[in-house]
Amino acid sequence: MAERISRRRMIGISAAAAGLSLLPFGKKHAAEANIVTWRGTALGALATLQIHHPDRTVAERLVERSLAEVRRLETIFSLYREDSALVALNRQGALVVPPAELVALLFACQRYARLTNGAFDPTVQSLWRLYSNHFSEPGADPDGPPAGAVAEALARVGYHHVLVSRDRIAFAKRGMAITLNGVAQGYITDHVVDLLRGEGITQTLVDMGEVRGVGNHPSGRPWAVGIADPDRPERARETLPIVNQAVATSGAYGFRFDRTGRFNHLFNPKTGASAYSYRSVSVIAPTATAADALSTAFSLMPVADIDRVLAAIGEGAAHLIMPDGQIVVRGRA
Repeated sequence: MAERISRRRMIGISAAAAGLSLLPFGKKHAAEANIVTWRGTALGALATLQIHHPDRTVAERLVERSLAEVRRLETIFSLYREDSALVALNRQGALVVPPAELVALLFACQRYARLTNGAFDPTVQSLWRLYSNHFSEPGADPDGPPAGAVAEALARVGYHHVLVSRDRIAFAKRGMAITLNGVAQGYITDHVVDLLRGEGITQTLVDMGEVRGVGNHPSGRPWAVGIADPDRPERARETLPIVNQAVATSGAYGFRFDRTGRFNHLFNPKTGASAYSYRSVSVIAPTATAADALSTAFSLMPVADIDRVLAAIGEGAAHLIMPDGQIVVRGRA
């Protein structure tokens, strides 16, 4: 099914070749000899965790604790697990005594929705379902679903129709559904960072679908995060140095419903159309939650509105790869 296809939006330049085991990361420099790396998946996206600690046993224990936290959060936020809290909410239209993390993330979603004038909206899941079902049919119209079907799906979109409190989450309209794919990976990344900081870790790179660096790389340099080339996503178009910052990238190339790439996963919650203004949008922010949500929203916003949001926040930057391939940087990292 289309919904199960992961969206790999970032290349960790400091990561080595893929693998699922714990292993020391490099031996060329003494400063790098004690980095322990795990690679796998989180919420359907490729994930990497690097921990620098003089005691390998402690580092491995911290990795296991981090992965246990990731698995716990997946039971809340995943769209692909029938036992997740999010799936239950979408199925029932309401959830009594919801998990605290789901409440917190939905409050954050509402904040970013207001900040971006609705460009970020987690209720676009009805559009995802519509386009997924349409293009899964043999002989699907290449022009997409009928206008009437799009209008019907749009009638179930609107973050302000989600009622959130610590005791209950409910949809004000029948048939609504939420996707947290545009923010949950960042939220999980931040949770892992908080766990590791609580254990005294001062240097680490956490990538649970979005990337956040804590401190410097043990060699003394910043962590290096690569922005994928939209034409060849396995290759970096640009490399960003980060220290105590997060980076998230959104691009139409991440998932396309049709072969031509006319319809992608970045939906405009006001029109139902897909985003085309930029080849990709990367956001540098203090937290991965903020970077994740804003990279999604900025993909749908003109440059002037991106400037307005960055000015309102007072920090962060956006790296926009324009249709002609030019990189435009807004804000300050």
